[in-house]
Amino acid sequence: MAKSKKAAKPDGAPAKKKFMNPSEIFTFGIGLFGVALLTGWMPDYTQTFLADFAFKGKGFDQAVISGTISKVFLVAGILGACIELVTGFMIDNTRTKLGKVRPWIGFGAVPMAIVAMLVFIAPNTRSQTLAIVWMYVIWSLYTAIGCAVERPAECFGALCSPDPDERSSAISIASFMKSVGQSGGMVVVLVVGVIMKAFMGQQQFKNAEAQGLDLIISTAICVLGFILFVMIFFVNNKERVPFTREKVSLKDAVKVVFTNKNLLMVSLTKLTGFGRGVYGTVSLYIAIYLLGSKDLKLALLLPMGIGTAVGTLLVNFVLKKFSTKQTFILFCVYGASTLSILYLVSRGIGFNSTLIIPFLVLNFFCGIQHGNTNVVPNIMIADCVDEIEWKTGKRQEGLAYAGYGLFAKVASAFTKALGPWLLYTWSGYMVSTNVNVAYAAQSDATLNKFLAIYTIIPAIFVIFQGVPILFYDMVGEKKKTIVAELMERRAAAAGESAADTTEA
Repeated sequence: MAKSKKAAKPDGAPAKKKFMNPSEIFTFGIGLFGVALLTGWMPDYTQTFLADFAFKGKGFDQAVISGTISKVFLVAGILGACIELVTGFMIDNTRTKLGKVRPWIGFGAVPMAIVAMLVFIAPNTRSQTLAIVWMYVIWSLYTAIGCAVERPAECFGALCSPDPDERSSAISIASFMKSVGQSGGMVVVLVVGVIMKAFMGQQQFKNAEAQGLDLIISTAICVLGFILFVMIFFVNNKERVPFTREKVSLKDAVKVVFTNKNLLMVSLTKLTGFGRGVYGTVSLYIAIYLLGSKDLKLALLLPMGIGTAVGTLLVNFVLKKFSTKQTFILFCVYGASTLSILYLVSRGIGFNSTLIIPFLVLNFFCGIQHGNTNVVPNIMIADCVDEIEWKTGKRQEGLAYAGYGLFAKVASAFTKALGPWLLYTWSGYMVSTNVNVAYAAQSDATLNKFLAIYTIIPAIFVIFQGVPILFYDMVGEKKKTIVAELMERRAAAAGESAADTTEA
């Protein structure tokens, strides 16, 4: 019988073995799309729901309610950071036929969806104290359950293939689909608004909108989509990097997160750059006061979303020319520059209809930088997992991604505390007290501060974000050596296992 030959590249070298089939790469992306469809929607719209709709007409002190929102997100974020670490510890101690992370994603989807829906169902109460307690409890619960699904979904990238090039390509494609999913909720709320207007009429829709009914319906649709897409991923995908059998202690978990220099540097980017995300807090209000409707938040962020998708693809191209370290720093400089230009142009034109076209065009170029933060850190963390396995003999994807997630949750807590404070306090934002009017008119000074929150403040933090990566060194020859040695170890371990089986 003739021996089969490996396919050869055009240069005559044997082609690399492919571990993933195309459908798995696609459904990995579908899974991240589904997660982003929900998680990308929740924070910003939860803030406006709590501030503008949940307790309207109850006679509460609106200044107290608005001031509480930032504290709610801060507390929930700190809680989420702790849960991230515990979740990572539990993932690395998970040993099932389904793998380490897939059970968390598959079995956690429905509970997360239920709690997400409950966020937009405020209690009918006249007690301001009860209302505030509910805000703390429901958002903390959503944050906690979200940790057990969102982080394992991202962690899968380190397990989908043992080949770093194939892994990086899969992560890039999945991150592209995730970036599309992050805009999905805005599409849903736009379509829901159009349908509601068609069935209810303009005036009845305005009354329903003033009570946040369109947000509740849109959330329900996103919840169903989240479950569907996550389950498609759960059924079709496999983990292909073998897990080690050693049990990991909680002490080891903390040690992994805080003593591996490269993992720590990647994680610190979230903390040093936490303020870059405050633009999301104000984007809804820029859509309302610049474009004329919250339904047009999609029109505002669609150019940025397209830019993000383009940036995700561009990052994959740049990575073929430069290391992950160089790519990350390059995009940070680019991102800060484009945001600064957007701020200068906006102040030069002023907050009026003349600004709309240049604002939307520049939004596209600002969005390109997000391709960097969507892709490169995940590739870096997967590389850090290899480095940790090379040093310790233990494969600890859960803890590596949980460490990043811990810093991400703390950063998110800071962002969600800073963002509402900037929006509801620093800018001088006025909340509507009319039950039939969703949003009140704002002063020019407030509108100009909206621009600063959207542009120049994030630009400063984008530069801060790049500082830790200056100390990252899992690149070049070091990375190549580690990957090669790990391949040899796994091959030797597989040979020993086969020999033991034969002897038995």
